[in-house]
Amino acid sequence: MNYSTVLFDLDGTITNPSQGITNSVAYALDFYGNSYESKKALEAFIGPPLREQFMKYCNVDRDMGENYVKKYREFYSVKGIYQNEVYSGIEEMLSKLKNAGIKVVLATSKPEEFAKIILDHFNLSCYFDFVAGALMDNTRTNKAEVIKYALECIHQEPCDEIIMVGDRRHDIEGAHQVGLKAIGVTFGFGSKDELDKAQAEKIVSTVDELSQALMN
Repeated sequence: MNYSTVLFDLDGTITNPSQGITNSVAYALDFYGNSYESKKALEAFIGPPLREQFMKYCNVDRDMGENYVKKYREFYSVKGIYQNEVYSGIEEMLSKLKNAGIKVVLATSKPEEFAKIILDHFNLSCYFDFVAGALMDNTRTNKAEVIKYALECIHQEPCDEIIMVGDRRHDIEGAHQVGLKAIGVTFGFGSKDELDKAQAEKIVSTVDELSQALMN
């Protein structure tokens, strides 16, 4: 399939944010007196909308979920955002896509403001035609909403020439809700089983495999 546009998730797809996100979650949990098994266990917060994940994990209501997010951002906006790394081979893949004339778009449930800082920090902004993310008031966090917004802003309708790439079921399900197909990646934080259950059209395990799937 020759794609004209590729939408990418950020966390677990372009970058590995494990250290920064788990440290930020731990900061919020510690503040409110919540226990957790390990930092590794907090990787469950990578991918899903943050407020909803705090509500589920801590068994709190929406307003308290907002408070957890605010506390999380106290750490994340200063330190956690930079405790991050780009997956090996990602920049080379993005360069190939751009050189092939393929439109590259970021579609993340992370606040758009933070996503742009991360892309700038790693000198990746030049590869993206548009960045779509959540708003700082915790709206537009649902992946389908983000994808729909991205397509509206680049003036494109869902079609087979547009593909979504992500590592969690939210990416796959969000794409399907909008009418797009999706590729799941297992080098992030979602398992093959999770991506299979979400009915990803294709699942790859490495950046090289992803590049081949997008370019061939």
